[in-house]
Amino acid sequence: MMETTRALKERYDAYLFDIDGTLLMGDDPLPGAVEMLTRLARHGVPFAVVSNNATHAPAEYAQRLRRSGVEIADEAVVTSLVATVEWLAGRDLVVYPIAPRPLVDALARAGVEMSEDPRRIDVVVASYDREFSYAKLQVAFDALWFYKRAFLIATNPDVYCPYPGGRGEPDCAAIVAAIERSTGVKCRRWFGKPDPAMVRAALAHLDVDSSRVLMVGDRLTTDIACARAAGIDSALVLTGDSTPRDIERLGIAPTWVIEDVGALAGAFD
Repeated sequence: MMETTRALKERYDAYLFDIDGTLLMGDDPLPGAVEMLTRLARHGVPFAVVSNNATHAPAEYAQRLRRSGVEIADEAVVTSLVATVEWLAGRDLVVYPIAPRPLVDALARAGVEMSEDPRRIDVVVASYDREFSYAKLQVAFDALWFYKRAFLIATNPDVYCPYPGGRGEPDCAAIVAAIERSTGVKCRRWFGKPDPAMVRAALAHLDVDSSRVLMVGDRLTTDIACARAAGIDSALVLTGDSTPRDIERLGIAPTWVIEDVGALAGAFD
């Protein structure tokens, strides 16, 4: 492992990290995560975090990391919330968000018109909504199926979000599945990983050669697939969703496989 960490340090000048299952499990930092980010900051190595989770604004994620002792700027956090709002802002569309409060607030700040009237809705936006209900499904159903005037987009394709103790919580893709199944309308666009736009936005913040950047994440179908789509190297950590067995099963191979983010910290003593 020490040879691997030394090779990583020599090969890469900057790092991108997923959050859930990579740096945090629920609200708790995973082993070595704070130490790793603190050492990167101490050595002047640029890094950013890239998350599909739209339940928190980027500034909230940055604040949580700073409370743990990590020096990170708000703009170093890129999430599917940001990608979704940026795409909708400036378009003359009426939106119905099935979404957490931070996303709804961000849409309002961006001047996006929102409505619960299915006769006016142009776009249904599905996200990781812990308050998803039959009433919300009915509005989406009417806009998409009955009035046939809206289309469906979603913040991220994650089926579940990993939680401590091996548990999890249904994520955005579970809500999209209910909408698609009931209406027969397929999601037109997914924001967040594996869409490479989020990585490109983070790379713009880092301002380094992309061939010298490593993406670190726990999920093959989002983090590692996103790195491949963006043309950068990747490291799979075994603290969240995917296992080494999944690599062959899914046919998505990371550049590296490591136990956890903390395993990288030794290279920056």
